[in-house]
Amino acid sequence: MQTVASAVQRLDELAATPRVAALAEAFAAAGHELALVGGPVRDAFLGRPVNDFDFTTDADPDQILAIVVPIAEAHWDVGRQFGTIAARVDGEVVEITTYRSDVYDGETRKPVVEFGDTLEGDLVRRDFTVNAMALRLPQKVLVDPSGGVDDLLARRLATPGTAVDSFRDDPLRMMRAARFTAQLGFEVAAEVRDAMATRASTLSIVSVERVADELGKLLRTDAPREGIRLMVDTGLADHVLPELAAMRLEVDEHHHHKDVYEHSLTVLDQAIGYERERHPGEAPDLTLRLAALLHDCGKPATRRLEPGGVVTFHHHDVVGSKLAKKRLKALRLDNDTISAVSRLIELHLRFFGYTDGAWTDSAVRRYVRDAGDQLERLHMLTRADVTTRNRRKADRLGFAYDDLETRIAELREREEIDSLRPDLNGDDIQRVLGIAPGREVGEAYRFLLELRTEEGPLGAEVAEQRLLAWWADRAEG
Repeated sequence: MQTVASAVQRLDELAATPRVAALAEAFAAAGHELALVGGPVRDAFLGRPVNDFDFTTDADPDQILAIVVPIAEAHWDVGRQFGTIAARVDGEVVEITTYRSDVYDGETRKPVVEFGDTLEGDLVRRDFTVNAMALRLPQKVLVDPSGGVDDLLARRLATPGTAVDSFRDDPLRMMRAARFTAQLGFEVAAEVRDAMATRASTLSIVSVERVADELGKLLRTDAPREGIRLMVDTGLADHVLPELAAMRLEVDEHHHHKDVYEHSLTVLDQAIGYERERHPGEAPDLTLRLAALLHDCGKPATRRLEPGGVVTFHHHDVVGSKLAKKRLKALRLDNDTISAVSRLIELHLRFFGYTDGAWTDSAVRRYVRDAGDQLERLHMLTRADVTTRNRRKADRLGFAYDDLETRIAELREREEIDSLRPDLNGDDIQRVLGIAPGREVGEAYRFLLELRTEEGPLGAEVAEQRLLAWWADRAEG
């Protein structure tokens, strides 16, 4: 949080930018109000970068278009029925929305939109006080009817009215509370936390797409741990990622094991650390973060209490992969993300056999082949999965993975292990064996691929000899 004086200076600078000044002048000339609202104003006070320019106005969508078209390079309806028009002004995208109030009727999955007629009325229906501030333009007057500045100074997340009413208006605001907890480092007010716990089940009336989008925004924050913890503690996670809440396994006095839930949060933290270390400046990797968070989600279903105080989780990698795939499908994530996350979870234990004895080159090739285009993410996930407090054990695992990556790099120099292919293709197989396309060609291809994995490149001539020998043995069998 910067000083109020520096925040005022930043707001002045925002108001003076060409796109903001042009819009302010155009709306004033047309006799309509305009204000910069929500996130940009909040971030100016916090000293955060302002990337999104959101405006609100008393003009309806048709009037907004009439004002904006002459000064915009492009415009489009992003939500006309909700009163929102987007435009590109001075090379930047802006969104302008008519004063409004959104309310769920408690049964349908879409909000009922009503347009309002005052800026103050628009602000008090917003989600949190820190987002319920506006800079009236062109006057540059701060409008803060709910004490947003005070809550910014206290680093507190509170609602303009009662939290119950706010979450009744839009239950997704409960997930936004979790996201802002992580994104801004704020604490939710006690009333907000209580209302989240009381009304968590009402999240079911919100569309799956909106819930998944908000979950993605939370996971893409710099430090999502506290937001996730808030979701679990208030019961929200039971309706979004129930597998996560289920990882809070009870530990009795006779059977001891690592706290799976806390371990998963630590793995997420460490995966984000590897993300930044290995790929600085790149966008947050949602796939890796989902895999880190859910990598042990199969443990509750596979937990067995064995004699002598031993707890086992046999095959939790395979079970977890299936559970994660089912959950992410229910959230309607894209197929590529679902496939990658489930594959990473399935493979996340594979490395730990490396420390039991030296892997052959064929084992290293198989590791690379099975990971496919997820190899780099598997590197980061596997490293992040080491959360032991035993420094000697952690160092041993770290050195072992360093060694594995070195061997992969060395094999890359000698052969094309990232895209393992047999020495002969399908046409070659048909020519050598004198057969037509069909099931037998596929069997021969798989034999040659396994041969390539086990022994490395053989060359076409040797591959043909081995293929013919295999074909002969197959005929005799």
